[in-house]
Amino acid sequence: MSSPSKRREMDVMKLMMSDYTVETINDGLNEFNVMFNGPKDSLYEGGVWKVHVELPDGYPYKSPSIGFINKIFHPNVDELSGSVCLDVINQSWSPMFDLLNVFEVFLPQLLLYPNASDPLNGDAASLMMKDREQYELKVKEYCDRYAKKENIDASAAEDESDEEDISDGHCTSSDDEIAGHADP
Repeated sequence: MSSPSKRREMDVMKLMMSDYTVETINDGLNEFNVMFNGPKDSLYEGGVWKVHVELPDGYPYKSPSIGFINKIFHPNVDELSGSVCLDVINQSWSPMFDLLNVFEVFLPQLLLYPNASDPLNGDAASLMMKDREQYELKVKEYCDRYAKKENIDASAAEDESDEEDISDGHCTSSDDEIAGHADP
């Protein structure tokens, strides 16, 4: 690529041309929301999440900030802010990765293989380790309550008025800001 801005443009366009619904914010390519479906054969299958993405000025050399807007019960996702603790995004990001990798590989892997030893949601991690059956029921309850397309559409106006950046103080990260906000 000849410049980071061309690469940013190409990556966002590639994401828009894929099967994902992408909503740009302020008509730019630096900040947008992506509709993300829970991976097949997972506890999250059937759930739909709106994921907030912010691309820093240094993208693709600096990683995107990723945050779930609607609630999700997962050890590596902060329940209130939606920030994600994922090494490949926070620590070992490479310009070889693109936005499709985030939505087709990294986030599905996060949901399929939670890491309770590095939690942002201590309650989810503890429940997962102590009572797997109750953990699975709670994940499904959150999917039913917060991750239905109609729930996302109904709260879209609230999401836009509440939006703010949050800092991730719990996960070891080279990024200072993670995108997301609390769900009312």
